[in-house]
Amino acid sequence: MRNISPRRVLSREQQTEVTRIIVKVAQMLAQFGAESRIIEQTTVRVGLALGLESVEMAISASAIVVTSLYQGSCVTTTRRVREQGINMQVVCEVQRICILAEKELIAAAEVRKRLEAIVPFHYHPWLVVPMVGLSCGSFSLLFGGDWPVFLVTVFASGVAMRVRQLMARHHHSPLINFAVTGFIATLLASLATYYEWGAQPYLAMAASVLLLVPGFPLINAVSDMVKGYFNVGLARWGTATLLTVSAALGILLAMSITGIWGWQI
Repeated sequence: MRNISPRRVLSREQQTEVTRIIVKVAQMLAQFGAESRIIEQTTVRVGLALGLESVEMAISASAIVVTSLYQGSCVTTTRRVREQGINMQVVCEVQRICILAEKELIAAAEVRKRLEAIVPFHYHPWLVVPMVGLSCGSFSLLFGGDWPVFLVTVFASGVAMRVRQLMARHHHSPLINFAVTGFIATLLASLATYYEWGAQPYLAMAASVLLLVPGFPLINAVSDMVKGYFNVGLARWGTATLLTVSAALGILLAMSITGIWGWQI
């Protein structure tokens, strides 16, 4: 990491406090879906802005280790990373705090205060459900489906999304969540094929499960590996793969029950 002349004199207690602040920054970024390069760069920038000479850190999928250096004194601390879901609003708020600290508009105490005041923003569940339904329905139209297929897709994906929300609220495993959601979406979408609604009813089965594509984890996984963070990238890739397999199992179970196999239509 780069070294700069410290802007202020830090006591051992102040260095420890700054270390706690920057590990909080890294923990929040990791828990809410930031890529590893952003986690490292933002953490180092905050540490240097608050007077440290250097910041060293190690990032893994489940923990973050940060060491601060100031005039030959080292302070090392570790924090557990617990997945909180992807939320770019939190990531942006942390980066705004970083910029304010670099401009010397806020001190260490204010940085900690602002970090603790960040509340993740979530859209209302009943706004998300129709939006997800309409997006999956739009994909069915892009695939060549007609309006009956569109309506079935909107209904199936909307119900599946609501089931996914309820299971997440009760803290079920994401793997079970994806399997059940894929099962519900496929089961409902297969009604279009069973009752022959639309010209290509099987398209509803393909489009209604697109809400389960783990696009963001896969993008972050590739980005991390390309930028040299192989351990985190592989962990994220493995998580995304397991989620995909779980969704596929749910889809296959629904097809087995109904006897309607989308790829044989």
